[in-house]
Amino acid sequence: MKRMVIPSIIANSQKELEERMGKVNSGFYQLDVMDGKFVKNKCSMFHFKLPKNKKYEAHLMIRNPEKWIEKNWMKFDSIAFHLESTKNPDKLIGFIKNKKRKVGVALNPETKINRLKIHLDEIDYVLALMVKPGKYGAKFKPKVIDKIRQLKKLKPGLEIEVDGGVNDKIISKAMKAGASRFVVGSYIQNSENPKKAFAKLKRIVKA
Repeated sequence: MKRMVIPSIIANSQKELEERMGKVNSGFYQLDVMDGKFVKNKCSMFHFKLPKNKKYEAHLMIRNPEKWIEKNWMKFDSIAFHLESTKNPDKLIGFIKNKKRKVGVALNPETKINRLKIHLDEIDYVLALMVKPGKYGAKFKPKVIDKIRQLKKLKPGLEIEVDGGVNDKIISKAMKAGASRFVVGSYIQNSENPKKAFAKLKRIVKA
């Protein structure tokens, strides 16, 4: 499974989106979408445009994501939603797959793996949150590393993406536990040299 570092973008305007994307040159970005209801903060709830010739993942931290997905699915290569956000996850998984997009389920640090078991054969990946979702720089939850190991035992071929608190030290722990994709927000965005920070993480995952 190819390892990759994915810059995370939180934006409240098109200008902010473009500025944050411009800090690093990546072929793949994750766009965080928050409605201020499922999580406290709000972002990406505007009519955004994404530069072409890149790949994008949407991480949906919104209640009842069905309408948002119907309007925006074509902009993304993969879409991850939280089980707690919808009454009918099977229907939502089916809709995304029918649109030929990869579908992921995002797990909050407190979400039990048992809730996910019945969906494992339907989805393409799991997005394991290592912090309480909703903002850059939230506190890392070490217990999520054990959850990654449990997921790999449950389904060895499962692609696991981690998000939240990823830096040059935590990325190695998540990688050893079985993660192959690493979403990075504050470590890059708040760095004095975002390009250098991004390059350092890419070197670690390729080692």
